[in-house]
Amino acid sequence: MGKNIMRLLCTSVSLTVIYWLAEGTLSKTDAKKGATKKLEEKTLHSDKNVQDRGLVVVDLKAKDIILEHRSYCSTKMRERYFSGDVLGYITPWNSHGYDVAKIFGNKFTLISPVWLQVKRRGKERFQFTGLHDADKGWMKVVRKNSKNIKIVPRILFDGWTYQDFESVFGSEDEIEELSESMVLLAKNENFDGFVVEVWSQLGNQKQTTNQPGMFTKKEFDQLASAIDSFSLMTYDYSTPQRPGPNSPLPWLRACVQVLDPDSKWRNKILLGLNFYGMDYSALGASGEPILGSRYIETLKEHKPKIVWDEQIAEHYFEYKKNKGGKHAVFYPTLKSIQLRLELAKELGTGISIWELGQGLDYFYDLL
Repeated sequence: MGKNIMRLLCTSVSLTVIYWLAEGTLSKTDAKKGATKKLEEKTLHSDKNVQDRGLVVVDLKAKDIILEHRSYCSTKMRERYFSGDVLGYITPWNSHGYDVAKIFGNKFTLISPVWLQVKRRGKERFQFTGLHDADKGWMKVVRKNSKNIKIVPRILFDGWTYQDFESVFGSEDEIEELSESMVLLAKNENFDGFVVEVWSQLGNQKQTTNQPGMFTKKEFDQLASAIDSFSLMTYDYSTPQRPGPNSPLPWLRACVQVLDPDSKWRNKILLGLNFYGMDYSALGASGEPILGSRYIETLKEHKPKIVWDEQIAEHYFEYKKNKGGKHAVFYPTLKSIQLRLELAKELGTGISIWELGQGLDYFYDLL
């Protein structure tokens, strides 16, 4: 376990910090079979949530996922079951996330569209790009539907070298200019703050040897009093060279406990949940992300047996392509998500979700 804990802080955590401001024809003999196919994927919403429908289970069947995944509880979609902060990321290239934020906005406290970049153009000169993606109409609808939600776009430090970071963070004048520029941008664009993605870009260049990772308890303690939240990338545990689970449950627990063993700042930690999965191929040690739509198509095509791994608390299945060899798919399910929400509640953390357009609609009944 100790080795796995250290691995978190070496290779698998991306940390962001968050600030906010105040048709075929059927024969008669085929008719019954055809009708069954039409019923295999519900399109109508339910008046019961997934718990009441008995869907949060270990013994999971592919046909049940296919049947139910679109059918969220329309009567309770404004109710919250998780009391901590919930951050949801949205990307311009996955438009369904925008719809999720409008429909389930009350279940989130923070929404972070992946819109913005900041470029350094010289000493005390900064340029913000990506505003063409900012959707003011969508922001208005989200805020109308959810009065307490904060919209905090992510800012990426685009094209920055290590020397750029060192120059800016080592100069009070540069820090002041960058800070003032960000505050002005937020006011002009009606943002509530920003998610600042920096640690994944800085990497471990400033660490000395034999350090456990690029973001440790030392950095956490130094920043905790000044930062509103820390979004942990507690997923992508496995790789195509070493295929396996997305985020083993014991590993998630260790990630939080290593950073804050005394539970001093747990409410500022957002435990990362993936709403996408991975499809690994045995040929060439390859793998690629799998989103909700392709996950459902894969279930329909191969009708696999879904297996529950008790130790990691994830479901997975295997299938075989005619010429592509054996594949293994790890994708979140209602049961795996529920256990991670329970862990976050036990640890006293919030959660962050990457990202809203990649999951299945009935996932949001759990939040």
